[in-house]
Amino acid sequence: MLVLLPPSETKADGGDGPPLDLDALSHPELGPTRRKVAEALTELAADVPASLAALGISERQSDEVARNAALWTSPTMPALRRYTGVLYDALDIKSFTRATLAKAQRRLAVASALFGIVSATDRIPAYRLSGGTTLPSLGTLRGVWKPALEPVLTGVEGLVVDLRSGSYSALAKTGPNSVTVRVVTEDERGNRTTVSHFNKAYKGRLAAALVASRADPSTVDKLATVISKAGMTVERDGDRELVLLTN
Repeated sequence: MLVLLPPSETKADGGDGPPLDLDALSHPELGPTRRKVAEALTELAADVPASLAALGISERQSDEVARNAALWTSPTMPALRRYTGVLYDALDIKSFTRATLAKAQRRLAVASALFGIVSATDRIPAYRLSGGTTLPSLGTLRGVWKPALEPVLTGVEGLVVDLRSGSYSALAKTGPNSVTVRVVTEDERGNRTTVSHFNKAYKGRLAAALVASRADPSTVDKLATVISKAGMTVERDGDRELVLLTN
């Protein structure tokens, strides 16, 4: 089982690892595309106004451009510690035991606009780049990533639990052995909506439960059973989708 997480816009500062080494990352077949995107991003960082426009951020966030400019020289840390925010707070990697961390390395991966996909322990620097971005020198990231990333994701053996958000799902499809999980909140009238905060928090809780589980589900129904046993309310919705209800 592979649980595919969305990344976060926010990243932790610093790190205690050496500068970025693309050859040391998992899925080395993505190396050429990773280098192409990384070089385009650092080149763009030399033009701050153009970077702000391409990244869709304001002048108050110009430190994000500085992060991109230092992509090749800044320190690194494991991906699960680099990404921050509601989902990663709920995942709570700090509470993982050594055994759980080892399982997380096998079961968790993070979608990335810069790296395509990274494992839990891949060491990466802080950066700013979103899945829906168009880089002036490359065009849309979907156009860049789809040919390289889709064969990787469709070639994963075992069940893929796809928790990616829309812009990252658009970068590449997963294979027929995948299931998406949609998080909804139901009001007293029975109306169901997706609330961003709850969506992220429950996906983090779900990922933590799937890492901790002794089971390694191979089908949608078996996955639903694992989720139910973890104390969450889940419903089947079609062949390849589950709906997770917030409490």
